[in-house]
Amino acid sequence: MRISKNKKYQYLFFSILSIFIIFNGGNSNLSIQFNFILICLFFLFCLKDKNYNLHFKNFYTNNRKSIMIYIIFLTYLIFQILPLPISFLKFFSPEKSVLINLLDNISFSSISLSPSSTFFQFLNFASLLLLVLICKMIFYTERHKYRFYFYLSLIGFLTSAIALLFYLNENPDFLIFKNSYYKNASTGFFINRTVYSVFSIFSLISCLELLKKYEEIENIKKSDNFFQKIYIRLFTIFITIGIVTSFSRIGNFLLLITMLFYLLNEIIFVKRKNYTFRIILLLVIFFDILILGIYFGTSEIINRFYFLKEEFNSIPGDISGATRFDLIKFGINEFSNFIFFGYGAGGFENLFKIKYINTTNQFANHSHADLFEFLGEFGLIGFLLIVSSFIKFFFNKKNYSFVNILIITYSIIILSFDFSLHVPIIQIFFVIFYFLNSSQFKN
Repeated sequence: MRISKNKKYQYLFFSILSIFIIFNGGNSNLSIQFNFILICLFFLFCLKDKNYNLHFKNFYTNNRKSIMIYIIFLTYLIFQILPLPISFLKFFSPEKSVLINLLDNISFSSISLSPSSTFFQFLNFASLLLLVLICKMIFYTERHKYRFYFYLSLIGFLTSAIALLFYLNENPDFLIFKNSYYKNASTGFFINRTVYSVFSIFSLISCLELLKKYEEIENIKKSDNFFQKIYIRLFTIFITIGIVTSFSRIGNFLLLITMLFYLLNEIIFVKRKNYTFRIILLLVIFFDILILGIYFGTSEIINRFYFLKEEFNSIPGDISGATRFDLIKFGINEFSNFIFFGYGAGGFENLFKIKYINTTNQFANHSHADLFEFLGEFGLIGFLLIVSSFIKFFFNKKNYSFVNILIITYSIIILSFDFSLHVPIIQIFFVIFYFLNSSQFKN
């Protein structure tokens, strides 16, 4: 059987994404570096094809200003790690210069509190730009988009099956996978249950979009997709069980939001009534939230929906009795101290160690509110640069598809109450989903 050129490129891309997913979403500096190398090589490989090269040129021509602003943002990240004379540093980062004055014989220092972390974040954000360009080159028809959905539903199913297997065995450490921190929650390949559940939400959307598409094809073309619908429904069940048993408040809240959005969309906005799809949505809600909630612990499931409850509870590890809300306040206060040029991408951990009053040896990697952490890392100048680079897409009404409205809702919730948007694999899927659903694809 001869495989088409598009399938070869797309399957290779899916293989790269699978590596990212299996190795904890690139949530380490070493993984970020490895991800960047793979993405660069694949991008150069795509450019060798004449048609893909033409797609790249067309996208660049139509979005030159946005791309150039983003490149300026990347240059700004490099500026954050350049060693500056202390006299210059007093202008760009007065707070950092105060900290430097506590040390002897320091003549040069960077704006960033963690130059190495900022460099790896530069690689990460450069990878995101290349991913956008790759998606615009190799995905250009509806069929391609649904091929991606099928891949993600499959990998989501496999990840959830493994997560449930680990969960039922009290999450033992296995090879490179360190799961023992969460004995009573599904985490899969991910060290954090919230990151796993947010990833699974994207897999769930893929399943629902496929089921909806199969029903539409069956109604319009009278073609039977019986077997495809059976295994996609099976994928949906496993993925939602995984989200529920993660006991992540963000994950379960996003699951509820997802089901409500799809139900309201089907009832109010969709002209062609798809009753089979509605029944599937109701069955998912009933089976996963009610039946599994009772089996795994009703009170535990209900507590996951008390969305702000844990903001005022002690964070894992009991860092001096600190709450998530304390960390958010700390992030806001430190943003005001580094307001214009920030403390460097990836610098929150060092900032916490230096300035947070802490009587233990434990520390926090993130502020539990991505918005304020991004503001603090980039400063107002860097934050305005990155927002300006994609603001054009938000002013285009054609980009507001149902899935993109759902994705934007997710981003608002996570930016306000979680740190998942600082994890590369979550950033990758936000970017891919947004751009795949903001394009006018050929049939």
